[in-house]
Amino acid sequence: MLNRKQFLKTGFLGAIPLAGIGCTNVNKFTGSKPVVIATWNTAIKANEAAWKILENEGYALDAVEAGVRVEEDDPMNMSVGYGGRPDREGIVSLDACIMDDKGECGAVVFLQNYKNPISVARKVMEETPHIMLAGKGAQQFAKDQGFEEMDLLTPKAKEAWEKWLENGKYEPEVNIENHDTIGMLALDAEGRLSGACTTSGAAWKMHGRVGDSPLIGAGLFVDPEIGAACATGLGEEVVKTAGSALIVEMMRQGYSPEEACKIAVDRIISRNKRNGTSLKNTQVGYLALNKDGAFGAYSIQEGFTYAVYNADGNRKMDSEFRS
Repeated sequence: MLNRKQFLKTGFLGAIPLAGIGCTNVNKFTGSKPVVIATWNTAIKANEAAWKILENEGYALDAVEAGVRVEEDDPMNMSVGYGGRPDREGIVSLDACIMDDKGECGAVVFLQNYKNPISVARKVMEETPHIMLAGKGAQQFAKDQGFEEMDLLTPKAKEAWEKWLENGKYEPEVNIENHDTIGMLALDAEGRLSGACTTSGAAWKMHGRVGDSPLIGAGLFVDPEIGAACATGLGEEVVKTAGSALIVEMMRQGYSPEEACKIAVDRIISRNKRNGTSLKNTQVGYLALNKDGAFGAYSIQEGFTYAVYNADGNRKMDSEFRS
């Protein structure tokens, strides 16, 4: 007779390529709650805002919204919200999604002139029968909900765009300025999981391009009984492999958060290997958090950093990586 772990390794999962990883069911980081985890160096500040809510026994959904808004409001973070790099037409457009402890979700894509898409996404979740609003429809909804309209293109971002126009080549950079999309996952004192993901998208993208960040199952996924995951990096690679949903499903099968993230990274690598595509200049990083508060991360390239805030404090960490 096989025990559950043996069955997962040799039976049900036998058809799933796991790239040599074993189902150890051992978490590198011991679980605790409350906890908040988010992508890149800038997450230190975002975590502080989220932790103020969590340490007072607040709601995880409120925490992730408040946390990522810190970066949406910061014009120095040129890949999120106000001050984000524009597309090749010089227009800033924002994408975001949010998901709560009941599995409800909301998203906005190609939103212009409103700096807090995460809050608009939450309103979509709570005030409409829909999950996603796009473009002019999202803008009208934001206006109707009382959000402040503003010009998102800062002088610094405009200067960067004008410099890019001198050559006009679209060449995504790995770990650009050591931050990108901010994805945040939180588990509150009552055991409620929530997540948020927000971005201004790839710099100099084609007008209208949308990546993984506002897509439930790609940039973000939360299963209240299992855990949550989020992504950062080149969104097209995340979408093609349904990265965040894959990670949560692997945690459902008994893998630790870090192991599940590695499986998702290896899925990208194996797909590109089959197609003969190089990932030399491509970065994707994943974060995962399970219902017990254990967390993990993994990326294609080195250089992906994240931040964790729990009872041990707020600190930056370096992801394990494949290359």
